[in-house]
Amino acid sequence: MPYMFLNGGGMRGGSLHHLLRGAPLVAETSTAPLYRLYSVGDRYPALQLAEEGAGPGAAGAAIAGEVYDLPLDVLRDDLLPAEPPELELGVIKLADGTAALGMTLRRQRPPMDDLTDITRFGGWRDYLSRRAADS
Repeated sequence: MPYMFLNGGGMRGGSLHHLLRGAPLVAETSTAPLYRLYSVGDRYPALQLAEEGAGPGAAGAAIAGEVYDLPLDVLRDDLLPAEPPELELGVIKLADGTAALGMTLRRQRPPMDDLTDITRFGGWRDYLSRRAADS
């Protein structure tokens, strides 16, 4: 079974977590410091390699998430169909140097005007917590 890095609704407590069908949590970890994290209209997060990001000064950072030992049929039949069309399956480099599957911002996509760079928060949960505290 492949390891799957999740950094949004698929994490414990998230709206998509039930789609993992009991797949075991392998680790709470982060990516290698190579990524930017975006909020897509405050609906879901999107990872992007920093070198693919927009503009100078867009250095990469480590982004928090969870790694699961996910059966391929669960990935194919349950999780992928629930992912937004702006995301695609890719390979994520983790903090320990290993790789896992993960969802990234689709490289070939129409322009999006609802992307907000939230990299400085280090993860989706921290961003949502800060947003809630500021409300």
